[in-house]
Parts: sequence; structure tokens; C-alpha cells
Amino acid sequence: MDFQNFELEYFQSQFERTVDYNLADSSVQSVDVRDLVGDEAAPLLELPLYYPEVNGARLLRERIAALYPNASAGNVLVTVGASQANSLVSSTLLEGGDDVIVVSPGYRQIWGLARNMGCRVKELVLKPEDDWRIDLDQLEQLAGNRTKLIAVVNPNNPTGSLLSSHEMRSVVEICARTGAWLHADEVYRGTEIDGLETPTFWGMYDKMISVNSLSKSLGLGGLRIGWAVAAPETIEALWRRHEYALISAAGPSMKLAEIALEPGKRKTLLERQKSLSREGQKILAGWVKEQKGKFSWKIPPATSVAFVQSHLDLPSVDLADHIRTASSVLVAQGAYLGTENHLRIAIGYGRERLEGALDRVGQAVSRLSGVTTHS
Repeated sequence: MDFQNFELEYFQSQFERTVDYNLADSSVQSVDVRDLVGDEAAPLLELPLYYPEVNGARLLRERIAALYPNASAGNVLVTVGASQANSLVSSTLLEGGDDVIVVSPGYRQIWGLARNMGCRVKELVLKPEDDWRIDLDQLEQLAGNRTKLIAVVNPNNPTGSLLSSHEMRSVVEICARTGAWLHADEVYRGTEIDGLETPTFWGMYDKMISVNSLSKSLGLGGLRIGWAVAAPETIEALWRRHEYALISAAGPSMKLAEIALEPGKRKTLLERQKSLSREGQKILAGWVKEQKGKFSWKIPPATSVAFVQSHLDLPSVDLADHIRTASSVLVAQGAYLGTENHLRIAIGYGRERLEGALDRVGQAVSRLSGVTTHS
């Protein structure tokens, strides 16, 4: 399947809104505006609705910079979600014919953007039998003098695996040896179940861009606020394309983002998400056990999603489509994330909602006829 057909088919299924339960879209239950601002709505209500700062409101960029060692507001560009930041990275750094390395499974946007630009995309394959750990020897073999960009996802989406400090240093060393740019998707940073926040790649290498957003760890996807952190000259190059296409992110969204990234508020939002994810992991683990060999899953150290392996002799696209039509529950297809025979299931929801959705999935699977189970 070429990317154009992949893109059409993927987004038609992902954003189908006739389902009762969507476990493929936002991975954690969203925060309400009332819960975010509480009784302190005045800054939002008094916000003048003129064009905001194109590169992002100053206070917001300062609060983002505070999340990165030795960063300043000049190292930050506020974007419309991490998706726009990824698009800017691709259009700024890549040209047709460049070699690009991506992690599979992983968030597939750089994969698709690079392919559409005519780049040669190589996949660094993670395997479930290795607990989805990165294969540094394979990365060494894939990387060369023609490699323009190495894109990693840490914590990994969809597997929840984390790079160790040794693995992070090794990735940087390979980038430095080949002269490649490093793109670090750190959108799930802050979702670590044990509470110890994953270190950022920022500060480890000059030719790197760190991308993040409010969507996953803080449950604020509707604000559509993301960012890129890079050297000032790189930020300026990204900024030009950002302004040309969009002018800026929305002023009210940036004001709400400032509130969310106030240190005390951010801590509260992270704990909320972790609490939902911890309970969701327990619920899903029990459900997988009840399926009697149809699915398997090992609890990961991070994220509010689960990458569940299917042992049914049915491609993940067909299985997800059956679940959607038979039970009105939407799950994401592993094939569209780089690994077949898996489903990505969001688990960062309240008990009643998650149990209700999983019960429907189980019923849909039990109604499959002529489909066998394999080890």
C-alpha cells in the first residue's frame, strides 16, 4: 500500500465518529476547562483576541523551556500540536533522496511525511520478544553518511518502552558519527508509571530537535498546543514555515497551556493521568487473561496506551474493522503503526468506560467465525 492510500484509509478509520467507545484516538481521558482553570478564569476571560506572538506567548515558551536543562525561551517554538512540529521538521530538514531512519513500531508521521517527500525511509524494527528494546547493532548497520535524520520515539508510542541512558547515548553517538539530525518525539514523556520522568535528549547533541505537546501526558489534546525545542537558528528556520502556513497557535489555547504548565498544575495533571493509566493497566491485564490465549500483553513502564498482541489468524486491519462494526468500539491497527498482529488500545480512562469498551471488544471477538488462534 502506498502512503497516499494508507493515509486515506487510516484517517477515515481513526476519526470515524459513529462509535460508542473510541480507544484509538486520545489515549487518556481529557481534562475539562473547568477542571483546568478552577476559580481562576480571569486571565482567560480578560485575554484580548488579537493576533498572538507568532512563535508562541513569552510566558508559555519560558514554561516549556523550564522543562529542558539549560534551555531558554529562544530555544522554543510553539506549534499547533506536535503533529505540526513534526511536519515543520520534515519540510525544513529533508529533501527527496535523503535517507531517514524511523523506529517501528512507532508514531508514523515522520515515516509518512518523509516517504511523501521522496526520501528513502529505513525502519529500525523493535520486537516484542526483546521487550521492544532498540537494537543498537541494527541501527549501526542502517545508519551511514547518507543518513539525514534519525527519528526516535521515547517513551515509545505504542509500546510504552523506554530508552536507557546507555541507549540514548548510543543513539546520539551514531547521529554524531554519521552527521545525521536527531528527531526526538517525547510526547509521552511524563507518563512513566513509576513517576520518574524520562530524561530528554535535549542537551545531548547539537543537531537535534525535541518535539512534545500537551495531548498525552496532560490530557489536553483539544488545545492543539505542541512545541519544538532546538538551537535558536533551527527554531528560526522552523518559525518561517510555521508563520507562512498558520501565523500562530491560538491565543486562548496558549493561555490555557500556560496555566497547565505552571509547575504545581502540571504535577497535578501528570498524577491524574498516571492514576488513570495505572488502573487501566490492571483492568486490561485482567481482560487479556480472560481472553484465554487470544491476546497477550506485557505491562509497559510508560504511556497510557497498550500495544496488545493478537493471536488470531486475522490481519489487524480486518480485526479492528470487525471490532468497530460489531461492537462500536474503535481501536488502532498495528499494521498502521509498523507492526502487524497488534492492536493499540487506549487505557487512560475511568473504570466504567474502559471496562464497558473491553467487554464489547471481547463479545465481538467471540463472534468471529472460522478464525483460529495461534501461539
